[in-house]
Formats: sequence, C-alpha cells, structure tokens
Amino acid sequence: MVKYSDANLDAVFAALADPTRRAILARLSSGEARVTELAQPFAMSLPAITKHLGVLERAGLISREKDGRLRRCHLDAGPLREACSWIEHYRQFWETRLDALSQYLEENESKEESDGNSTG
Repeated sequence: MVKYSDANLDAVFAALADPTRRAILARLSSGEARVTELAQPFAMSLPAITKHLGVLERAGLISREKDGRLRRCHLDAGPLREACSWIEHYRQFWETRLDALSQYLEENESKEESDGNSTG
C-alpha cells in the first residue's frame, strides 16, 4: 500500500466533512472564483465563508491569490487525488473480501444442493 501522510489525509477529510466546503469545491471545479462569488449562494457572513476557505486552503484543496482588492480562489485537485487513491485501496480490499465471500456462499449452496439430492 502507498504510504499517505496522515496529517494531509486528516485535513482533506475534515475539509470534505462540511457541506458548505464541498459546495465551494464543486463551484471551483468549474473554474476560479472571487470570494464574494463563492459566498453568494450561502446564507452566512463573508467572515464565515472566509473561515471555510481557510480550512480548504490549509488542506491544500484551494489556493487564494490577491489581485488588487479582489481575492480569487482556485481548486487544487492534488490532495483529492491522494484521498481518492487511499479510498481506492480500501475499495479493492473490500471487493476482494466480498468476492471471496460470494464464492464461498456459492460453493456452500452447491454443496448443500448436491447433498440434498443424494439423500432424496
């Protein structure tokens, strides 16, 4: 298994745990946006949105740049790829386990059917 930084994964999953932050990432997936644009769909103050952006930035999921008085945000998908890779490892682990269980159950069912037919 590839070794992942626990601190990085913790930060990414903590950032993704909030629906507002997920919505911000979804919006940024279609291109950069100003902070005020990101705040528009939410019924919260600009400082509250700025706190969410700080969490996303510390997780490495976004970058912010200042352009005069405007602040623009950009999505950085690198940490998402790392999190997806981590999840994929466990998806494969469980698929292997479930495939083995399925095969075991099918073999057991076949054995029971053949045992039932030989006694009948």
